[in-house]
Amino acid sequence: MCGIVGYIGTQAATEILLSGLEKLEYRGYDSAGIATIWEGKIDCVRAKGKLYNLRSKLEQLETPAPIGIGHTRWATHGKPEEYNAHPHMDSSKQVAVVQNGIIENYRELREKLKAEGCQFVSDTDTEVIPHLIAKLLKESPSPSVPFSPSPFLEAVLKAVKELEGAFALAVISADYPDELIVVRQQAPLVIGFGQGEFFCASDTPAIIGYTRAVLPLENGEIARLTPLGVEVYNFAGVRLKKHPRLLNLNPMIVEKQGFKHFMLKEIYEQPGVVRACLEAYLNNDWNAENSAESPIKLGLPRELYADLEQIQIVACGTSWHAALVGKYVLEQLAGIPTQVQYASEFRYAPSPLTANTLVIGVTQSGETADTLAALGMEKERRSGKEAKYQARLLGITNRPESSLGHMVSHMINTMAGIEVGVAATKTFVAQLIAFYALALDLAYLRESISHQRLQEIINGLRQIPRDIEANLESQERYIEHLVHDFAETTDFIFLGRGINFPIALEGALKLKEISYIHAEGYPAGEMKHGPIALLDAKVPVVAIAMPGSVYEKVLSNSQEAKARDSRLIGVTPANDGEAAEIFDNIIPVKVVEELLSPILTVIPLQLLAYHIAARRGLDVDQPRNLAKSVTVE
Repeated sequence: MCGIVGYIGTQAATEILLSGLEKLEYRGYDSAGIATIWEGKIDCVRAKGKLYNLRSKLEQLETPAPIGIGHTRWATHGKPEEYNAHPHMDSSKQVAVVQNGIIENYRELREKLKAEGCQFVSDTDTEVIPHLIAKLLKESPSPSVPFSPSPFLEAVLKAVKELEGAFALAVISADYPDELIVVRQQAPLVIGFGQGEFFCASDTPAIIGYTRAVLPLENGEIARLTPLGVEVYNFAGVRLKKHPRLLNLNPMIVEKQGFKHFMLKEIYEQPGVVRACLEAYLNNDWNAENSAESPIKLGLPRELYADLEQIQIVACGTSWHAALVGKYVLEQLAGIPTQVQYASEFRYAPSPLTANTLVIGVTQSGETADTLAALGMEKERRSGKEAKYQARLLGITNRPESSLGHMVSHMINTMAGIEVGVAATKTFVAQLIAFYALALDLAYLRESISHQRLQEIINGLRQIPRDIEANLESQERYIEHLVHDFAETTDFIFLGRGINFPIALEGALKLKEISYIHAEGYPAGEMKHGPIALLDAKVPVVAIAMPGSVYEKVLSNSQEAKARDSRLIGVTPANDGEAAEIFDNIIPVKVVEELLSPILTVIPLQLLAYHIAARRGLDVDQPRNLAKSVTVE
């Protein structure tokens, strides 16, 4: 979950590294550091806290060093203190390493190295790596790479073979000032190609301002970057033929563009994201009368759907909430029994194998460790089985070039663009649209709903971007004013029923993530079975009440909360007399059919969380203890 940047070339590395780390700070911001090589020695500067602390310290170190590595940390092993910050070095300060991931056997390696005289100064798992590499360099290891160009590469390769876990590394040595060695094993790492200069990073935003020619490393690969070029090997020491590709990204998408925070900018980008998804997913030539082919163009092969009996979805966090909405539409439209599992739980208590099952992994980054591990386990345990049990894997992600893209055979790209705010907003809505498209495609092929009903839903989806824009225009100022009343609030309850129950969960999660207020989401009908004991005048209740099958039920449940003196906030259409009598405050939402309402009802909950956090003066984009991509278990 940490951010890695590396550079080798003709320019001064420090500012390039800092610029890259600024683009990756969403991956971790407990501490940061850089190491450069100049005049035969490594200069390593580290600082606790946000990146501006490191920048301040680096003002005292002006060096034209043309090689360096940088890191921004989300703590796993060891507290977020400067002595635990990366880069880490060996005792002689000749080798420096930055790492993303976890070394699972670091205790064993640490004890072994300490017995050999190595001195450790941090609590991290990473520190074993520079000590191990330095030791192997001194031992002059015999070549494992045919015609090895570098003892440094050899030492790193041998060290990597002793490491267990998931990791990405960038390594420099004062004795080899023209080499930068990078490694990928179950953690993302990409190499960037410039003119006489090369970059590495754990995510592309770090280098998109310098190059669009990139080469994502695969698991089990190690690369040697020099001013002359890039060499890639597998862990067996065999040199590989690899070709970079061009990214279609605009550096401007990682700028705030006048918004106070990335999160607010990304909330306002949602109408455009939905339009892009609909343009990609919907067949514009389809109508209920001319229906020879599906109204959806996901590009998925029909054999993926053949004889489908069940769908299994694995996800984490916000993606899990999107999957719950997906379950609803898949079952109600396509008529397919669907289970949604936390990926972290599924790994250790998987469901019994079922025949003709589509397994879907949902992760905005495509790098979520638990989701990837769950999919990998499912793929392995279905291999060798008879045909009906064979793995059918589908990924839903915002990053098709990610590890998920390499693991699964089929993908739905949510096309939300880079999301910098740690709290997911536009990527959540894009995942919802992906699930609607998948459900409609399956419904058409299975003939589970009429063509006329398909047309109605598609027409409603086409209207959604304008509805979001109208809601943003009408809601934000009202919500910004409303949150003044919650400056001292410590607890919130969110209620929803049916397809909007997952939105209650998502609203509670957003508030917890960025405002640090305790919040819980419940099915509205379950309040009287225990949680109603929490309610009093100090606990506001946000109820999602959209016209449809459960509308009257939610209003009735809301009255139960009001009878306990809770302040009641309704996310509901305006101009409803009954709702106006029940709710103390109404955040108006455009009237849409119940099936599509989650795409709209989540927007005011995002804004509510945002404005409460901003009102409290909190760091909205980088909330404490969180990171954007959870690449460790």
